[in-house]
Amino acid sequence: MKNILLTLTAFLTLTVTMAQKPKKAPEKLLRHVVIFKYKDSSSAADIDKVSAAFAKLKSQISVVKGFEWGVNKSPEHFDQGFTHCYVLTFASEKDRDEIYQVHPAHKAFQEVLKPHMDKVFVVDYWVQ
Repeated sequence: MKNILLTLTAFLTLTVTMAQKPKKAPEKLLRHVVIFKYKDSSSAADIDKVSAAFAKLKSQISVVKGFEWGVNKSPEHFDQGFTHCYVLTFASEKDRDEIYQVHPAHKAFQEVLKPHMDKVFVVDYWVQ
């Protein structure tokens, strides 16, 4: 009787395990990291205007899945004058390249940025 109960328990455990939905694979996300060094002649208000225009792109371009930004606070002082970091998230390189990069809202943002950007550093990577 004990062997039958053990066999039945093992069978039920296997059946329940097999019936459970398989875990969904983690979503692939492409991060587009943009870091600016603004011109010394740009005021805090100018930089705030650029940051607000950049942030607005998330609501203007549907393929931008996420947006965040911040000001460098590293105590290491390896920033080479780059102060502001912006991170956009996309589902694919195609979304980034064929929709975001050529979108009229992105082009308009670049016009707001141009008078204030000294240097830019960009890194894109797939989230691991």
